Amino acid sequence: MALDRQPTLETERLVLRPLSEEDREALYEVASDPAVWEQHPIHDRWRREVFDAFFDEGLAAGGALAVVRKSDERIVGSTRYGPVEEDEGGFVEIGWTFLMPTCWGKGLNPEMKRAMLAHAFKEVGTVEFRVGDTNYRSRNALEAIGAVRTERYELERYQGKRVVHLVYEITREAFEAGPLS
Repeated sequence: MALDRQPTLETERLVLRPLSEEDREALYEVASDPAVWEQHPIHDRWRREVFDAFFDEGLAAGGALAVVRKSDERIVGSTRYGPVEEDEGGFVEIGWTFLMPTCWGKGLNPEMKRAMLAHAFKEVGTVEFRVGDTNYRSRNALEAIGAVRTERYELERYQGKRVVHLVYEITREAFEAGPLS
């Protein structure tokens, strides 16, 4: 499988393009709003040192994309493709997504996810998403695009507290028949 994890994808209102070091300050401007992280398990990612570690990890991992609004060419968020796993028809994780609060509720997340899913399903059969169990905003957004919660979950720790990530997925067939088709 040869999924391009850093494509340039264009939608009606957005361009998703490979994230670069030059995007750090513009993306931090978005991420520095504590409201972005209030339901996220890593709730302090608005802090500079926590954001910088997250940004560096995204660059190092590959697959990170800047989300740019076409109307003003402003970075309004970020998202990422994880590594491609070859078993069971292939799957990739889409995640690490955040948008500035002024973009919430305007249909930009489904627009972005439609393009990302269509791109991924050229090469893989399933896309997975991991979301904190108390991140109801993201859980609702995933369910609205047709992602289904699996029985799987992952346990981690952050600042001494237990963090539960629920695993959602969309198959190629479900995507083609679902709300984003």
